[in-house]
Amino acid sequence: MTTIRLLTCDDLFKFNNVNLDPLTETYGLPFYMQYMAHWPEYFQVAESPNGEIMGYIMGKSEGRADNWHGHVTALTVAPEYRRLGLAEKLMNILEDVSEKKMCYFVDLFVRVSNKVAVGMYEKLGYSVYRQVIEYYSGEVDEDAFDMRKALSRDVEKKSVIPIPHPVRPEELD
Repeated sequence: MTTIRLLTCDDLFKFNNVNLDPLTETYGLPFYMQYMAHWPEYFQVAESPNGEIMGYIMGKSEGRADNWHGHVTALTVAPEYRRLGLAEKLMNILEDVSEKKMCYFVDLFVRVSNKVAVGMYEKLGYSVYRQVIEYYSGEVDEDAFDMRKALSRDVEKKSVIPIPHPVRPEELD
């Protein structure tokens, strides 16, 4: 049986099997520690019965006024545990935390080329809000979709009305 729980400091040394995926952004320990210190309720892990980390989600709440929102910084599931519904469970937790914090929406960035992830997010109710030019750097810089899902506080769903033209990273608010 899978256990979903808050991430602990020790987990940071046990999730290499999850972070080795080329589509997973890997950060330095200070970055993860900052999230644990500021937004611990947004940092959840899925753990197998034998103690192996199956996946995790990390996020935060940010913005102000009607731009107050939950943000998915990273969501990843180890290849051997995919297609079990873990990503959906982790996303539901992040959305619930964002609802409790009275956020208007949840947003995330995903590589345009990651069709599997884009499709999964669409099934979870997210839509493309805008395209961000060269958001991801690498051998070849890659665009991202900024995807959003309105929460109950955004009764009129204003937060998810798409922007029709691409933006550059420096134009993000």
